[in-house]
Amino acid sequence: MIARYTGVAMGRIWSEQRRFECWLQVEIAAAEAMADAGIIPASAAAAIRERGGFDIARIEEIEAKTRHDVIAFTTAVAEKVGEEARWLHFGLTSSDVIDTAQALQMREACDLVLDGLAKLADAIRARAEEHRHTPMIGRTHGVHAEPTTFGLKVACWVAELRRARARIEAARAEVSVGKISGAVGNFAHCPPSIERRVCERLGLAPALVSTQILQRDRHAAFLAALALLAGTVERIATEIRNLQRTELLEVEEPFKKGQKGSSAMPHKRNPRLCENVTGLCRVLRANALVAMENMVQWHERDLSNSAPERIVLPDSATLAHFILRRMRKVIEGLVVYAERMKSNIGLTGGLVFSQRVLLALTGKGVPRDEAYRLVQRAAMSAWEGSGTFKENLLSDSKVAALLSEKELDACFDLNYYTRYVDEVFERVGI
Repeated sequence: MIARYTGVAMGRIWSEQRRFECWLQVEIAAAEAMADAGIIPASAAAAIRERGGFDIARIEEIEAKTRHDVIAFTTAVAEKVGEEARWLHFGLTSSDVIDTAQALQMREACDLVLDGLAKLADAIRARAEEHRHTPMIGRTHGVHAEPTTFGLKVACWVAELRRARARIEAARAEVSVGKISGAVGNFAHCPPSIERRVCERLGLAPALVSTQILQRDRHAAFLAALALLAGTVERIATEIRNLQRTELLEVEEPFKKGQKGSSAMPHKRNPRLCENVTGLCRVLRANALVAMENMVQWHERDLSNSAPERIVLPDSATLAHFILRRMRKVIEGLVVYAERMKSNIGLTGGLVFSQRVLLALTGKGVPRDEAYRLVQRAAMSAWEGSGTFKENLLSDSKVAALLSEKELDACFDLNYYTRYVDEVFERVGI
């Protein structure tokens, strides 16, 4: 379960320690930019860089009195800097530090998610190639449709994950933005040139315009990209769950020696990993809605976004990283029952080749509506247990007059349905 997740790197990004480290990075960058511009003494910037530090316990002690986290932080840092600390946080407002630092955290989180996504995509790509030509039945509405290959199904996941990657990369760019524009975004106490220099030092882009805060459509884009990623991962998980149903049993998620599926039924082998992923993906989508609600602020800012962000940003990034790792584990250990796939194609006695017969009759000059009626009549008789589909077609005088037995046999050729698989794989780049 999620409690056992050992994503240490992601956990560190959202830790109190890392949050204050990023705050200090912003304060140091601001001091150095101001020193370069002659706004504060160069000795002050040097002192802030060299002696600036913090102790979380001390910050918490001060915050218990001040009820203000940034004041508690700057006070704790100032105690270590000494006399030159009067130039710390000079001309800045709290959100200059909080939002710019949070951009650093979101960018780091994006990088970890992108790494996890790449690893999952590699695992899926390998399984697609492995089963490029493994035939199986395609299903629409949960009902047998026409033959396809398992590799083609998995290739769709590869392409979808590629789109997810592009969205997260775009979101990374959107959140990699800082602001040092003051209490209402008008640069009253700190010129735009300082913002530009601070952002350059931190590898961020300066916001074109801001209020007291960075506008939250950026954060919403980040969580929306994660929510869409979750939709893709859940789609994969749900497909595996469906294909693992006893009646189908075409694939099965890994089931280790000694593992148990039920406290009451010793025979059970449940798709628990995929079910776990499915549930967590719902949380990611719900968090995206919170981020969208946070876009609305009173005037230049209010505090309604702050508390929710402390939950949804770290939780969503952590969940996204977790589900990618979990799904990779499933894909790498996935058991594929190729023979069962092949045998399931024949469960309906050839009914899945009905469109090929329809097209063959149409090609012989039969009006489409009439051809459809002839094929459907033979198919429904077989469906109701009266002969096989092919037998019913051969016994129909109108069909027999148009299609020889050899031509009809060709309509039941499995290779016809998979002849363009290689071309599709080439388009996907597998």
